[in-house]
Amino acid sequence: MNLRAAVLIPCLNEERAIRAIVEGALQYSPHVIVVDDGSSDGTVAALAGLPIELIRHERPGGKGNALRAGFRRALELDVDGVVTMDGDGQHFYGDIPRLLRVAAGLPNHIVVGARLIGREKQPKIRRVANDIADWGIAWAVGQRLVDSQSGQRWYPREVVRLAVDVAPQGFVFEADILIEAARRLGTRVAAVPIEVRYAGEFRRSHFKPLRDFCRITSHVFGRVVEVGSVVRTYRIARATPIDVIDPDGTRFRVPPEPAGAAGRA
Repeated sequence: MNLRAAVLIPCLNEERAIRAIVEGALQYSPHVIVVDDGSSDGTVAALAGLPIELIRHERPGGKGNALRAGFRRALELDVDGVVTMDGDGQHFYGDIPRLLRVAAGLPNHIVVGARLIGREKQPKIRRVANDIADWGIAWAVGQRLVDSQSGQRWYPREVVRLAVDVAPQGFVFEADILIEAARRLGTRVAAVPIEVRYAGEFRRSHFKPLRDFCRITSHVFGRVVEVGSVVRTYRIARATPIDVIDPDGTRFRVPPEPAGAAGRA
């Protein structure tokens, strides 16, 4: 089954990386949607002449708002779902067909590009924060997760339709999509290993590890508590593994949970 995918790229001040990313994405989809979230640099000029859908916001409204705008446009297209990528260059467009191959075999799954290849290159504070976020978001979703903060994902059309009604709260938005899709649609999450890419030519991430991690953690804790049975949902999440599938045949081990997490409830 060949999936028809739109590629959605939200961006803010990405003049150095955006054109190469978009040109690469166009190799795999005729439907590339770029949402410029109020850039003040040459991001828009860098996209001149490319056959894309460009949505422009006058001022920055956050990643959640940018993604929702792109999702709305994607629902007007004849596609089976959406691949999202960040505009800063840390996601490789060559991984798009890898995500789609896995997604084609896993209907009703969100497929996350999990940064497992070269994971040791991640700054330690980011790696630890991501591991803790995986543990907490998994509790709310109801299955184990790996790299739940990755912005390179495949969303099936039904999840995209749901996502446009999820409240946009910056980086929390992507966690909420996982939670809402699991609870309302029974959607599971799978992972495709991708390479960790941190390089000097990329601008500093808009993600602020301490501030945004605290926001995500407090929000997800509330989502866990609202279900009611905290212990039962914890046990379900710990007992439900995530599929980590490399379409190229390499086997990957899911990273261990944070120290002591397996005994918490």
